[in-house]
Formats: sequence, structure tokens, C-alpha cells
Amino acid sequence: MQTIYVVENTSPAIDKAQALNILEKHLEQSRQLFTYLVYFLTEVARYAETDSRLRASKHLPSQEDLNVNIKLAGNELVWQILEDKEYQQALIAYKVEPLLDKELVRRTYMKLADTQDYRIYTALQSRERKDEKKILEFIFTNLMLPEDNFISHIEELFISWDDDAEMMNLMMLNFLQKPGTYHFLELVSKEKLEFARNLVATVIEKKDYCMELIVPKLKNWDAERIAMLDMILMRMGACEFLYFETIPAKVTLNEYIDLAKDYSTPQSGHFVNGILDNIHKELSGADKLKKVDYKKQ
Repeated sequence: MQTIYVVENTSPAIDKAQALNILEKHLEQSRQLFTYLVYFLTEVARYAETDSRLRASKHLPSQEDLNVNIKLAGNELVWQILEDKEYQQALIAYKVEPLLDKELVRRTYMKLADTQDYRIYTALQSRERKDEKKILEFIFTNLMLPEDNFISHIEELFISWDDDAEMMNLMMLNFLQKPGTYHFLELVSKEKLEFARNLVATVIEKKDYCMELIVPKLKNWDAERIAMLDMILMRMGACEFLYFETIPAKVTLNEYIDLAKDYSTPQSGHFVNGILDNIHKELSGADKLKKVDYKKQ
């Protein structure tokens, strides 16, 4: 959707190959964002050791300064992440390390150190996996995401944050469940990536035909005055009906209703649903709903 929106707003017009490059840039931005979130989280955990060293090096350290608990720095999940070869490659590929706000890492750790959850974690003598995971989830969901300073920091670095935030939240929580199963340099499976590329290409190449389906359904609406995003979503939905045989029509309808509600106007969900439903009924009634590869048609 974002890629098609850029295509429609670019002058002079860009071709399919350029559109696919834009799609890849959007995906790379998401991969970089995810990698940075993981990096920031691990740096907060590792700051326990830095805090211990700094406090011990004071001119007149107190007994408390000399006995800072550094258990978090040795968190087994943190070290599983740090030793992941693909994660190490992603740090380099996406140039993540120079983006780090070290002062924000310090402040996040200091807030963590004042919480009851942290005191309970450091008091545990064992290293149970559920406890190691729980404290990392606590840092992410309670000290990173809700904090205005952290969100402002992320928004400055990643213009896609507003669009990616919900997805990143789910991905991070899933990642902490199974940190060894994520591929940082791919993030999106080859199957999903191929689907995304095909959908972008189809929506561009079949624009005229999709408009022939959409415009007659607009009734009293002027096509030129309809929100561009609504028109894009309807074109995408029509293309899924026609050219993507593995996607049930009901799934297409539900997905584009939700996208319209989330990204367009308050009335867009109902509007997009009505138009796409009419198109689906027309195609089904005329026995035109042949879901084949558009390149072969």
C-alpha cells in the first residue's frame, strides 16, 4: 500500500522496476528498525556491567557501589542474541550501532534498576529461561515503548515508525519467545516477499482494468474526489480477487476494510467494503473470478 501510494504521487511517472525498488527500501527500513530495537534492548541489559564499573571507580565508592548486581548483563537470552551470526551481520549491514543514543540507554537502565520487577529478577539465584525472557519483555513493553523520550528517538531515526509500530511490537515479543528462529537479513519469508512483489506489479500493470471495474460502482461519487488511498486499496483488493488464487475473497475483503479504517478516513472502511463487495459479486456472477497468474492471462 505504501509503495503504490508513493508511485501514484511521484512525477514524472515511475515504472514497475522502480516501484519494486521502493518496496525493497520500505522492507529494508523495517529490517533496520527491528534490528535497532533488538540492539537497544540488549544494550540496556549490558549496561548493568557498565553501571557496576562506573560506580566502583568512584573516588570514594560506597559498599552499595562496590556490590552492584550485574546479573542482567549475563542474561542468557541476551547472549544468545549477541552470538547470533546473522544478527551480527545485520548490525553491520544496517549500520545500526552508530544510531544508538547511549544516554537514553543509561536512563532506561536506571529506571529499570528502580523497579520492583528488576529487584525480584536480580534476587533470583537461578537462571530460568522464563525469568530471563520475562525481564527482557518488561524492559521492552514497560520502559521502551511507553516512554515519550524513546518514541521520539525512534521517530527521529525511522520515519516509518507510525506505520510499523504495531507490527514491531508483535515481532519483538515473538522474537523473545524464540530468538534463534529469526532471520534478520530477511525478516519477511521468501514466499511473502514474492507475494508483495507480485501484488505491487499487478496493481501497477492492471490499473486501467481495475478502474473499469471500480468507477461504475461509485454511483454519485466523483472518482477524482475520492481519497487516493481508498482508490489504491480498492485496486489492490480487485487485483487479489482476480489474480491471487490462494487468497479467499473473504480474507481480501476483511484485510482491506481494516487497512482503510486504520490509514484513511473514518468512513473509508464502509466505503471500500461496499465497492469491493460489489466488484466481487459482479465477477462471481459473470464467472470471471478466474484466479490465475496475471502474467499468463
